[in-house]
Amino acid sequence: PILLLHGWTASADLNWWRVYGSVSALGRVVAIDHRGHGRGMRSEEPFTLEAAADDVAALLEVLDIEEAVVCGYSMGGPVAMLLWRRHRHLVQGLVLEATALEWRASVRERLVWKTMGLLEYALRLGPSKGLIDRTLRQAIETSPDLAPYRGWLKAELRRGDPTELAAAGRALGNYDARPFARTVDVPTAVVVTTRDRLVRPFKQRQLVAAIPGARHFELDGDHDACLVRPKEFEAVTLAALRSVGAGA
Repeated sequence: PILLLHGWTASADLNWWRVYGSVSALGRVVAIDHRGHGRGMRSEEPFTLEAAADDVAALLEVLDIEEAVVCGYSMGGPVAMLLWRRHRHLVQGLVLEATALEWRASVRERLVWKTMGLLEYALRLGPSKGLIDRTLRQAIETSPDLAPYRGWLKAELRRGDPTELAAAGRALGNYDARPFARTVDVPTAVVVTTRDRLVRPFKQRQLVAAIPGARHFELDGDHDACLVRPKEFEAVTLAALRSVGAGA
């Protein structure tokens, strides 16, 4: 089986709908909406990446899946790595896309993630219609074939719980895999989005260097490549999955 873990503020369908069909040719596909995201569970407990990883483990056990290749995009990368760290027996291999070893080593990044408290306050008033419209407009300009899906895309972007999304952003800002990345002992592939303005490519390459034997793939695109560069995203995702044993 192949487990797909989506990125921050997205949903499984928003992140992966472009590749569901092709990835399913490699094996059974499971995709989860993380807590607070999409149709994911709403919890009174504060969002943590560890809790998100435990949610995934619980789902696999309910589905009687003993082991899976785990593919995480953006925030899904830390969730995938924490799933390996906390529930090693469930992870056959890892594919980490558009993600980083740590998210706040520089002064600039620390300042960015500190704003999550203010963002949470603002988001309590509700998701910004203007921001969502602007995001969609830019995506459709880049990939015009998205135009017929505008209504669905907008609905998916608005599904997340604002408070939990902000809490997830803060959790990402505190994530640091440097203490344990070198102990990863399953086949791993890292896909670097080479024009990424959110998770800068040099930080993604630090992840490649930190994991012993990690396979390195590149995708020429920004952080939204999973949405606006579907053919390239599909090709590199399939190659990375195969490189760690999916479909074998």
